[in-house]
Amino acid sequence: MAAAACFAAAEKAPTTRLAYGTDFRIFSAWCRKRDLDPLPTLPATVAAYLAYEVGQNLRPSTLGRRLAAIQYAHQHAGHEPPTNAEAVKATLRGIRRTLGIARRRKAPATASMAKAMARSVPDSLVGIRDRAILLLGFAGAFRRSELVALDVTDIQPADCGLRVTIRRSKVDQEGEGAIIAIAPGSTDCPTRALVAWLAAAGIVEGPVFRSINKAGKVSLARLCDRSVANIVKQYAERVGLDPKMFSGHSLRSGFLTSAAANGASIFKMMDVSRHKSADTLRGYVQDAELFKNHAGAGLL
Repeated sequence: MAAAACFAAAEKAPTTRLAYGTDFRIFSAWCRKRDLDPLPTLPATVAAYLAYEVGQNLRPSTLGRRLAAIQYAHQHAGHEPPTNAEAVKATLRGIRRTLGIARRRKAPATASMAKAMARSVPDSLVGIRDRAILLLGFAGAFRRSELVALDVTDIQPADCGLRVTIRRSKVDQEGEGAIIAIAPGSTDCPTRALVAWLAAAGIVEGPVFRSINKAGKVSLARLCDRSVANIVKQYAERVGLDPKMFSGHSLRSGFLTSAAANGASIFKMMDVSRHKSADTLRGYVQDAELFKNHAGAGLL
């Protein structure tokens, strides 16, 4: 039974369970202030909670995640999820219709931006690490969680660059794994940047990217994924960009935007980004070719 419970807990990624736990605690606190039961709870309670959170300026996407947490908590406890009720679904539809569902997209760190950011790093051990993160993160279109999950054994030199094994990802929760190629750079090479970091830090096994304390000592523990986002924001600001417009995803979206503008095929882009559907990538291609052969060119 203990083993079965462990396997059941492994159904969701640790980060997902953590997010669900945080969201459900927020909902539970709201209920307790109003003498309402959070588990099990009534559909009317959930609908009222959604309306309250709209007043706190929460986005529909965040509300959807809160509902997923409430649903998961009820299912895990053996209760019928109140989120299945039409009253709750109708409330969410009304919120989405009223507020709109357009996502606040972060800016892509295109090739020119990524190179400028990588060249702005300080002459220090932290700078050597951050340069490797920026260039490898861009060149492999990595999600930030994939980047910090890399171990030394996941990286193999190849004649034309690097072969990198991604053992698990957001869209590969069961660990099927994927191997991607990292192309060398002529002016800002991710391979050389990574080799320089590993040599400077004395890393021969274990996590590739690690934290560094104020004394310059490299930790044994891997860097957290939030640190990648902070690094991107830091160097975006350093080169004169608005850090609020950038995130850890900016390296991934920047690679795809730049590759599309450079004429790469969607299928070659998918080899690197590991998207399951070409439909997702069409948006990057459309952004890159928005004014190319425009139907209105020369009309006025």
